[in-house]
Amino acid sequence: MRWAMVKAAVAGTTMVALAFLIPLGLMVQQTARDRAFTAAERQAAALGPALAITTDQDAIARALASTDAGARERIAVHLPSDALVGDARADAASVATAGGQNRSFTVHAPGGFALLQPVTVDGGRVAVVEVYVPEGDLTRGVGTAWLVLSLVALALVAISVLVADRMGARIVASARRLAAAARSLGNGNLAVRVPVHGRQADGAPDELREAAFAFNAMADRVVHLLAAERELAADLSHRLRTPLTVLRLNTASLGDGDAADATRHAVAQLEREVDQIIRSARRTPDDTPVVAVGCDAAEVIRERAGFWSALAEDESRPWQLAGAEGPAPVPVQRGDLAAAVDALLGNVFRHTAVGTAFSVDVLATASSVIVLVGDAGPGFADPAAALRRGEGQGGEGSTGLGLDIVRKLAEATGGDLALGRSAVLGGAELRLRLQTHPDGGPTRSRRRLRRTS
Repeated sequence: MRWAMVKAAVAGTTMVALAFLIPLGLMVQQTARDRAFTAAERQAAALGPALAITTDQDAIARALASTDAGARERIAVHLPSDALVGDARADAASVATAGGQNRSFTVHAPGGFALLQPVTVDGGRVAVVEVYVPEGDLTRGVGTAWLVLSLVALALVAISVLVADRMGARIVASARRLAAAARSLGNGNLAVRVPVHGRQADGAPDELREAAFAFNAMADRVVHLLAAERELAADLSHRLRTPLTVLRLNTASLGDGDAADATRHAVAQLEREVDQIIRSARRTPDDTPVVAVGCDAAEVIRERAGFWSALAEDESRPWQLAGAEGPAPVPVQRGDLAAAVDALLGNVFRHTAVGTAFSVDVLATASSVIVLVGDAGPGFADPAAALRRGEGQGGEGSTGLGLDIVRKLAEATGGDLALGRSAVLGGAELRLRLQTHPDGGPTRSRRRLRRTS
């Protein structure tokens, strides 16, 4: 914007300067020309009294010598007797025309012009006074005047550029402050505001000032909405404590066994997740601790697969885990990855019949970690709809948000979530790709470790 304003100022000032200076320069040139011929007319008129008194050549010669043009040998007198006093440069035909018509005019002469001025002498006869005007006299001072006018034009352009640059600098500074505040707000700094008063806001145009007011109002509204959302999440989560307490008491009466232990473990984990939600909702952005984010994806997947294995055994589901033997670090929190794996495995148990086999494969590369969850079920009728928030495969107890949560986790690392058909089991396959490094690299060979129920 600043450079655009400078270019506009240069263009506008240049056009205005040319509109005034070109006619002014031509007028200066014409004025110099008129001044030279006016001076020649005065020199010719100065000889009129002498010619009216006498036509003696010696007397006329003395009169010529007394004039400025005569001293520079630029004047001559053509007497009626065809005698010539001085240095003539005009041709005889022009002189005869001036005498015969008794009118003055200028003709071209070598190196300039000649002014022919007829003068009536005794007896009604006509003498012609010739004054020579060199070409240099017609342009004397014109070059200097044009140079001065050019310097004035350049000074006007420079001043306009300086003014436009200062004005553009203020506008650009205000726009940059607004853009920086928008980026800071987008990065999570909810306390950022754009100054609308004081020294920093001085010089800002009214439009940018109004935009700053609107931005500050929007930021205040975002803070208010986030606070209300945290309160709502905390209140809703707190309401779950009562049914969770009842459920925990009921699990105590289930007795012993793998199913009872798995149920109690699930209830305890659910209670921990609810507590974590309440703490996170009550925490303000300024209280959020800065911790290193990252976990071992292979370890988390082994743990969650072991958790779901009890339910798979109860439902007679054959399953297998492959590629989770070695470490696979990913830049996500352990709890978030565990929730994503639970969503992928829970999707299998929720939308396939009892006894349907499933598999979990882990593939680690130099730039990403890929988790494949496949089953032998019917697959996805509409994979694109399954990934849209709130439009999952449906069914009782399904909100359609599980795959959307997994997708957002993948996209937060630069990865993605893809749905397709399993090449091994023939049913649905979900491919979760977590990006770990921007550059690719050789793929670690997939080692398969089969665990069947």
